[in-house]
Amino acid sequence: MSAIETPIYHLEKVVKNREDLEDFNGPLDLILHLLSKNKMEIQDIQISLILEQYLAWMDRRRKLDLEVASEFVTMAAQLMYIKTRMLLSIHDEEALSELEQLMASLEEHQRQEDYLRIKAVVPALSARFAVGMDYLTKPPEAFQKDKTYRYVHKPEDLLRAMKSVLARADHRLPPPISAFDGIVGREPYPVADKADEILERLARFGVTRFSALFKGNRSRSEIVATFIAVLELCKARRVHLAGTEQDCTITSTGESGEEETDFTTGV
Repeated sequence: MSAIETPIYHLEKVVKNREDLEDFNGPLDLILHLLSKNKMEIQDIQISLILEQYLAWMDRRRKLDLEVASEFVTMAAQLMYIKTRMLLSIHDEEALSELEQLMASLEEHQRQEDYLRIKAVVPALSARFAVGMDYLTKPPEAFQKDKTYRYVHKPEDLLRAMKSVLARADHRLPPPISAFDGIVGREPYPVADKADEILERLARFGVTRFSALFKGNRSRSEIVATFIAVLELCKARRVHLAGTEQDCTITSTGESGEEETDFTTGV
């Protein structure tokens, strides 16, 4: 069963400012009042506790010679019946069915009371809406900030503030030039030198793997220079790449190139 079909009603403070001897509309109204008084939910109803307080309420009315309606007596008998059956057997299906019917009646009664409360305030809300619907509101205007500095300070106050700032400042000497060793990177690796190394390698071995060209590179600059050198050699038709992305080989075409290749770029 979904949560929508079995709602949970929070009963705390539902019935306000009710005295124990005040008249109730019916036994369900009284039980809801007792649940609220004990801060108990309908789903967590304790028959023993509610029955004890229910009977105490009826007994006080009799002592004051107040009439107790028959429906209150009938409900007391029903509560006593449910309690007795549950004491005899926890798994009494008939007692559980009676208890479920009682909780369903309480929930329905609570919904009806909520509906009546809402219905009672609808006319007042409608009247306020009828008045407010004729008003037009103006959206708020952006506040223009005035950035003019309007404070006036004495010269000695400004001097004192400046001395405080200077006292907190760090007046250490600048670090020596040797402290910057290793921070500035190396000179760009010449692409032309890397291209000569590749051609010399191919002249000795004839063929090599593309990935082998990057082995031994000592810096990122050298890796980039190697890659650009291969691109320039391919463009000049001096080397040939073959294979797949995972297994690529590079061989020399034996050509010197139709035109001089510009390898002056440094990386």
